[in-house]
Amino acid sequence: MRRRADGAEGAAPRGGRVMLTLWPAFVMAGVLEMLVFAVVDPSTLRGPGDELLGWSPQAVYSVAFLLFWAVISAAGWITHVLQRAVRSV
Repeated sequence: MRRRADGAEGAAPRGGRVMLTLWPAFVMAGVLEMLVFAVVDPSTLRGPGDELLGWSPQAVYSVAFLLFWAVISAAGWITHVLQRAVRSV
């Protein structure tokens, strides 16, 4: 929340609200990636048909991070939307 000139608290600007969702999701995606790839070896991943994926480890890490970030961001955004809906009721 942001304080207005008259001392009252107002809603954060749109960019601030977006960052309130994206930044924690970014951090948690990094943590989740470390936890997952501490157990999973990217060179042994298999795709459909039980064939090796054939991607470089860096590609697997990158795609996994972006997927984790997208899913966690979506969860945060849904929470934000539902919280706003409850306030308006």
